[in-house]
Amino acid sequence: MDRKEFIKTSGIGLGIALTSQAVIGKSLLPKEEALSHAEPKIIKDGKGKVLNVLGDIQTHKLLGSETDNQIVEWVDDVEPGVGIPPHVHTQEDEIFRVIRGKVEIMVNGKATVLNEGDIAFAPKNVVHSWKVVGTKKAKMITSAFPAGIEKMFKALSELPPGPPDFEKVAKICGEHGISFV
Repeated sequence: MDRKEFIKTSGIGLGIALTSQAVIGKSLLPKEEALSHAEPKIIKDGKGKVLNVLGDIQTHKLLGSETDNQIVEWVDDVEPGVGIPPHVHTQEDEIFRVIRGKVEIMVNGKATVLNEGDIAFAPKNVVHSWKVVGTKKAKMITSAFPAGIEKMFKALSELPPGPPDFEKVAKICGEHGISFV
């Protein structure tokens, strides 16, 4: 059977399977997967909950409570020189997308400067860090999955202003499976 015939045949079979399931009212997913509490959402630029997390100005766009705890996403709006020292997550993976400026990111010992449009992936259990370089503010969209880290950011944003108490920061981060190296 050639590719075109396969697609035609497969498409018809899939259509029949989906239609028959819909007619008798059964989901193709297991019951627990079919029940999603996530609602569609549109978040305009400049909207969201703003937190100052030790100088990292974060606008939280999607929270775990809105995504069935699948993902949390925020926008970092950060001054030159601000960054996060080397650390390890044990619970979530992260994706960093630079929208404006330059961010030096280190993942697993390899440092790279990300420019506008560049993306980096830092899986859990891998050391990583980032720092805004150059003379311009940077804007970066960061995603973490599964969600949960937003609770840590809220706790960190509630620390008193001024130079952070590293012991308190490390304790809060440790409670969320993150340690500094």
